[in-house]
Amino acid sequence: MTEKIRLGGMALANGVLVHGPSSWGCAVRGDDGEIKVAAARKLFATASLESPLLRGPAKLLESLAVLPQVKRALPEAKLPFERPQVLAAMVAASVTIRVVRGSDSLTAGARELASGVLSFLPAVLALSGGELASYHGAEHISIGSYEHDEPRPREHERCGTHLVGPLLLTSAAGNVLATAAPRRYRRPARLAASLGALAASTELFGWMTRNPERRFARALARPGHELQHRFATAEPTADQLEVARAALEACLALEDGDHPGHA
Repeated sequence: MTEKIRLGGMALANGVLVHGPSSWGCAVRGDDGEIKVAAARKLFATASLESPLLRGPAKLLESLAVLPQVKRALPEAKLPFERPQVLAAMVAASVTIRVVRGSDSLTAGARELASGVLSFLPAVLALSGGELASYHGAEHISIGSYEHDEPRPREHERCGTHLVGPLLLTSAAGNVLATAAPRRYRRPARLAASLGALAASTELFGWMTRNPERRFARALARPGHELQHRFATAEPTADQLEVARAALEACLALEDGDHPGHA
């Protein structure tokens, strides 16, 4: 059996982005009902990076670096965080987190845990409901079916929602430690804690996907699974699955060394 390429993805409000180790493919359905496809090599790839301290932050940077490429190649693509209500939620969450962290009525651990939960709310809003949730389900079905060589459900074991548990745990622990630093060093300490939490949660997430039968892995994955099942995904239509497959095929064609045209 041919070795499968490790894939990731992102749901858009009108399509799906699929990315592999060195390339990405994106497909959207235009206002005229036609599918438009673009694909390219990544400008910044981290597949060969082996440092546990750098892998998490670098992967996040890699996923963000793809987005300007996508928008240039496919201006019709509607990214999840472009919606005004999501931007408003990000501002509101930022203000609320500042208030929570300044509260004296909560313990340091409770403040940081509450701040971590609040920081995820804009992402939940971005993914929940409407076309985006359905395209998220289509993304999972197309990638999962490719990886397992059989039809798969709309939930995927490597969805970014599964980072919620590890990130809440590591971020809360790191920021509690940062608050113990002298006041003048607290801001750089929080930055270091955030980077450390991202690196640690990414490594923990990798361990979870390799050891799904472990009780601790199941406990950490539970919040993300519930978020994915109840809010972040919905059953896609046949038309949405067609778009997701087009994105998958465009990405795989480049990963395999082909040069597909653009629809």
